[in-house]
Amino acid sequence: MVAVNRIYIAQLAGLPVFGPDGEPIGKARDVVISLRIDRQPPRVLGMVVELVTRRRIFVPMLRLTSIEPNAVTLATGSVNLRPFHQRVNEVLVIGEVLDARIQLEDGGTAVVVDAAMELTRTRDWRMVRVAVRQRTGRFSPKGPVQVFRWEDIGGLSVNEIAGQPQGAQQLVAVFEGMRAADVANAMHELPPKRRYEVADALDDERLADVIEELSEEDQKDVLAHLDEERAADILEAMNPDDAADLLAELSEGTKDRLLELMEPEESEPVRRLLEYSFDTAGGLMTPEPIILTPDATIAEALARVRNPDLTPALASMVFVCRSPSATPTGRYLGCVHIQRLLREPPFDLVAGVLDTDMARLSPNASLSDVTRYFATYNLVCAPVLDEAEHLLGAVTVDDVLDHLLPDNWRETGLSHA
Repeated sequence: MVAVNRIYIAQLAGLPVFGPDGEPIGKARDVVISLRIDRQPPRVLGMVVELVTRRRIFVPMLRLTSIEPNAVTLATGSVNLRPFHQRVNEVLVIGEVLDARIQLEDGGTAVVVDAAMELTRTRDWRMVRVAVRQRTGRFSPKGPVQVFRWEDIGGLSVNEIAGQPQGAQQLVAVFEGMRAADVANAMHELPPKRRYEVADALDDERLADVIEELSEEDQKDVLAHLDEERAADILEAMNPDDAADLLAELSEGTKDRLLELMEPEESEPVRRLLEYSFDTAGGLMTPEPIILTPDATIAEALARVRNPDLTPALASMVFVCRSPSATPTGRYLGCVHIQRLLREPPFDLVAGVLDTDMARLSPNASLSDVTRYFATYNLVCAPVLDEAEHLLGAVTVDDVLDHLLPDNWRETGLSHA
């Protein structure tokens, strides 16, 4: 039996979902309702659950045993693994109802900040309450949150939700704390209108992180929605290799305009990457690995790899070069693996612990050559050098996998037995 009778839906987002024996299934991402023509409370059909593979499936409400403040439990460990596809008469509460503008009976307008569902005596779930924040004017401060019965509000038919402009503050708040890849997956499932509203509401750094995790088609779609000035700002905030990959998919005219709008110091490394084919080491590499001069200490190297903005692959290795230390660098001297850094006295110099024997990758090395290189040396990060021994960048294993997997791997997830 479900543990509580009234549940506020926005609070379900991200809750872990378990099977009957405690086995982890995934995370709750949304609730699906079916709106009615009259003003009666809509029926709650089920929950959208995101599996560990990032595939989203639909779980009917009758399959839920309990909904607790910290977890959701299913009545059976057997669930339909087909990807969730929203039907015409279905509405996502978190994805589409939050931030919707509604009419109150007194003629005022308000914005939905949450909605509550209840279990009826007939064992059906209904969305019976709506929490709103009333707005008294465009420039007035936000009012207090009020809770109304569903019957006392208007403006939440399927057509009205699909057609009206919405803000995205509540939906963005739900996304806070979620990984960029999870937000990207959620945005992929949203209708285009809501996807664009979320993109408009996210700050540049967050949107750049999310776009890096979107599929190629979704990347181009979101970028095309933005005005060119903001699109250029987003490209500046992206990792140069990801920005280059995205620009390479655009028309020559659009690519050139966006590059011109970018700040020169931001566009220069992207332009260099665009000189290489996408399936070579030069096209795969990032021009911003961790680079130190030989007089740097072990402590300095460890401080650099602690940067939380670095991916685990990039943080696994530091590269030591003569000045200049920006790519293309001065002469490459060698690299130091993070495990070696952890074993050495902090005030020793990195120059004394260099790995100078590891083979280098040419920027023109093919994808298959890069793959064999990683398999041979059991690495997750590798240097790319030109003929004059200048470090051009580093290839990481995540970029290699991204190019080895099918184009739609972000959308389909992993297959299940």
